[in-house]
Amino acid sequence: MFTGLVEETGLIDTIKQTPSGGVQLSVRAPMIEAGVRLGDSIAVNGCCLTVAAMKNGQLRFDLLQETLARTSLGSSAPGGAVNLERALAAGGRLGGHFVQGHIDGTAEILKIEPVGADVRLEIELPAEGARYLVPKGSIAVDGVSLTVAELHSDRFVLWIIPHTLAATNLGTRKVGDRVNLEYDLLAKYVERMLAHRA
Repeated sequence: MFTGLVEETGLIDTIKQTPSGGVQLSVRAPMIEAGVRLGDSIAVNGCCLTVAAMKNGQLRFDLLQETLARTSLGSSAPGGAVNLERALAAGGRLGGHFVQGHIDGTAEILKIEPVGADVRLEIELPAEGARYLVPKGSIAVDGVSLTVAELHSDRFVLWIIPHTLAATNLGTRKVGDRVNLEYDLLAKYVERMLAHRA
């Protein structure tokens, strides 16, 4: 379980096929690496991954085919920035919202509009996810806990403050980039319970 509060923006060193047919992702993350152990869970752009190896400020992860198909990690390139967050410790402060690290899918950034020091961000709204969003509700975008400011039939709007732009990879994103989305866990449970009741 995560909170959507990014601890460090790491840089991708490599993403490559292994001789066995798998895919390995290596990320330079000196701050996070100093505080994790082998086997720990780390949210990488919102996707929960297991630390498979660590050395000299670098973390290595093994990516499943499901991860490559459902997230934007498969299209990542060396030098790209990724948001990193360690799993929430029991008794830790919950500053964002409950984020599982289970990506529902990706969506395209449609518009980036600076407004003063802030940025107005428009993101495509996939039809299958529309029912999980409400105005002022929560969504995780590339692992960042954000609030839905506006909701339209085909897109949703977020306002990004300067700190978030500086502390996450959202400050480097461009129109046309695809971001990972995780819809609010509570909305999914409510939907499931109501479906069974009906």
